[in-house]
This record gives sequence, structure tokens and C-alpha cells, in this order.
Amino acid sequence: MRDVPQLRAVLRNPQLAPETKADVVVEIIGEADQLLRNFLRLAAEKGRIGEIADIARELDRLMAAEEGRLDVELTTAYELSDEEADSIVKQIEQASGRRVEAARSVNADLVGGLVLKAGSLEVDSSVRGRLIRLRRELAQGAHT
Repeated sequence: MRDVPQLRAVLRNPQLAPETKADVVVEIIGEADQLLRNFLRLAAEKGRIGEIADIARELDRLMAAEEGRLDVELTTAYELSDEEADSIVKQIEQASGRRVEAARSVNADLVGGLVLKAGSLEVDSSVRGRLIRLRRELAQGAHT
């Protein structure tokens, strides 16, 4: 659904009957695992197929908690080497006491440093973040 906006539009269309949506889903997934097919058909028939991305995220969150896994997003100003990324992940694992899986991305606007997101927690130790905080502090100091 993330890659095909037309599919998302069809499955979220309130004018289509749930049975029609179920048929579309079954046709798309073809010979996938029987349990998966049954689950997606049920979600479609109960009018919940439009929320399948949210359902998948929640399932992943529950599985991560059960497995003691922490999923994080690590954004840096430049591409990290595998050794650099592994070093950061090991530090997070030691601090959290959990196994960490990190999705990595690059945002040159950060200038330097990194932004780490884990669930609703965000730690911004980027140069851009520091400049924004400094600007805010200076603006507050000017108004006092």
C-alpha cells in the first residue's frame, strides 16, 4: 500500500463494499501463506483493510517488545561506514539493555552529528539541532 497509492485509495474507499475489497486483496496476494490470506480477507471483510499499515506497525511494535528488540532510526549528515554504525548500535544496546535494529538514513541538512528516533523518543545531537536550540535560547534571552 505504501508503494501503490492507487491501491491505498481503493482499499480506503468507503463506497466499495468490504467483500469487493477482500476480493482485491486476495487477488493481489495470490498464493501467499494461508494464514496471511485469511487475516487480510478478514480485515477487508470487517472494514479494516484501509488501516492495514497501522495494524502492521502495531504488530511489529508488539513483536519487538516480546523479542526485547529496539527498533531505531539513525539519521546522520553523511553515510556511516558499517563499523561506525555498528559502534553506535552497540552503545545503544548497552544503554538500553535490548537488541537494537537500526534503519539508517542520510540528511545532509544536519550538517554533522546524528538524530536518533526510537518510538516517540527523539534524541537530536546534530549540529543543526544544536544551532536551533541555541537560536531559541538567544531569542528567549533577548525577550527577558
